[in-house]
Amino acid sequence: MAAIDDTSEPDSPVRSAYPPLVEAAWLYQVDQVDQVCPEDLPMTAARALAIGMDTPALCELAGLPRHADPRDIRDIFEQALQELGIKLPDHQLARRYALRRLAARFTAGEVDLAELASDEWSETEVETAEEQAFVALLPPCACCIEYTLGFNEAAWKAQLQVAACALVSHPTVGPRF
Repeated sequence: MAAIDDTSEPDSPVRSAYPPLVEAAWLYQVDQVDQVCPEDLPMTAARALAIGMDTPALCELAGLPRHADPRDIRDIFEQALQELGIKLPDHQLARRYALRRLAARFTAGEVDLAELASDEWSETEVETAEEQAFVALLPPCACCIEYTLGFNEAAWKAQLQVAACALVSHPTVGPRF
């Protein structure tokens, strides 16, 4: 189910790719700007160059300043991925990966309630029981948190923690390194 081609070959560009660059491609596909800001992509490209990856677009991206036009950064980023043989995943696969990453960040204590509350997750086409269990516990919006949770926030957080741990422990989609 991997959306990146040729991961079974030992010399595959994906196998030798800089993992943060590949993960950025997955999160970029679903506009996870809180995790992949366009202004951070030049530094990611520079680190990829430092480990030996080298394409014209990657060099160009690494040379852009943080305050460059985000559209230029995105265009060059997509070109660099293409030159490296890294394909952007299907949008739905990328959303499922972002959901799993949200669960991982929640279990690590890096996410607040407002970030969990979003009706966009309910629109994600989940395919596993773990994904469904996690999504079912997410409030549809920040204003509905109290209504959704009632007065038992501690019980909800405990249920969400269990669901998040189950989702994180059963990775079914995402970049393969």
